[in-house]
Amino acid sequence: MPSAILNKYNENPQTEYDSPWKQILQLYFQDFMQFFFPQAHEEIDWSRGNEFLDKELQQVVRDAVLGRRLADKLVKVYRTGGEESWIMVHIEVQSQEESNFAERMFVYNYRIFDLYKLPVASLAVLGDEQVNWRPNQFGYELFGCRVNFHFPVIKLVDYQQRQSELEVSRNPFATVVMAHLKAIETRENRIERKQQKLVLVRRLYEQGFAREDIINLFGFIDWMLSLPIELEQEFWQEIRNFEESKRMQYITSVERIGFQKGIEQSQNQIKQVLLKSISLGLKLKFGETDQNLLAEIEAIQDISVLETILEAIGTASTVSQLRQIYQLPATDT
Repeated sequence: MPSAILNKYNENPQTEYDSPWKQILQLYFQDFMQFFFPQAHEEIDWSRGNEFLDKELQQVVRDAVLGRRLADKLVKVYRTGGEESWIMVHIEVQSQEESNFAERMFVYNYRIFDLYKLPVASLAVLGDEQVNWRPNQFGYELFGCRVNFHFPVIKLVDYQQRQSELEVSRNPFATVVMAHLKAIETRENRIERKQQKLVLVRRLYEQGFAREDIINLFGFIDWMLSLPIELEQEFWQEIRNFEESKRMQYITSVERIGFQKGIEQSQNQIKQVLLKSISLGLKLKFGETDQNLLAEIEAIQDISVLETILEAIGTASTVSQLRQIYQLPATDT
């Protein structure tokens, strides 16, 4: 899986956290249940496997106004007594409270039952930072008629007080939780994020994970702990050195090509966004600008210079002042 490079021009906390959770949940569903819901895990006959019901979930949410759908999964399992059961797993990674969250959980649950006449267990994992926001029930009462829907909730922030447990656990979701928490903690400090990313990746080797698990979990860590391109390059160099010292080149041998493609794609996307913004800024500030100026700017490959030009448009009085930034001969307007 290629590295996912996010940046301040297209970074969206919802998108940033959604996709990796979906993928890792499907890869390690049994581990997910064992880590977060151990009692339910014991009641499932894992020897019969499990099945993700993507088409059924699409049917449930179709034509329903349920708000955002994030890392939702509907899974068929068999209990130890032999009966078929369905589990609705809802991963909510939004960064703020949502007033109708419990209602949405209720709607999912009753629509599944209504369509398929099967009981369903609704489980929620909340990745937000609000310690006191713990919606776990929905209900109402009218004229003696009562609806009372309860569902178990896991708050990832609770694991901030259980770091020692996470560090020694070999369950893949210990790594998942640590990566998620570090992504939140280092949101404003990318240098610290790089260090924490290195710690998490090294831990995969030190814990003795299999090669496939290391690559899968690295994909999650890499996506959650996105870095600016310069720090990402430093990160890769340190990982290469580390793998060489361990004589286990798992990540660099498999992921390097994808990473390079990701860097090139990301740089190009950033440049295109900057150029569009610069072109619009020049038009608003100076009116119709000569094509030579735009051609000069489009030829610039250094993204930091383009950023500086964009910022300078607001304060520059003339085009020649902008040209001084990239040190080309000035031709005043």
